[in-house]
Amino acid sequence: MIANALLVTIAFLLAYGFWLMGELKFMAAYKVVLLHAYGQWICVSAATLFFNIFGAVLLLQRKFLLKNTGRKLSHLDRQFQVGQIEMPTPSGNEEHF
Repeated sequence: MIANALLVTIAFLLAYGFWLMGELKFMAAYKVVLLHAYGQWICVSAATLFFNIFGAVLLLQRKFLLKNTGRKLSHLDRQFQVGQIEMPTPSGNEEHF
């Protein structure tokens, strides 16, 4: 779930970055001056935006993709409690690292 949220966040930020580069073409001549003067604040703002979007995507995924997970898996829990499922035992000829 974290990997999916990270993928969606990176895709969103890439799309936003490309759109922003298209909108700010007129500032390309001043990029060295702007990065020197405001580079730290741009990085902090980008990191804050990343974590906010990542948190929002993770929250939405947990809200909609894990809906009723406990109810869906309750039959499996009942089978384990009753003992209907036999757990495989490890064989002695396997090598353990």
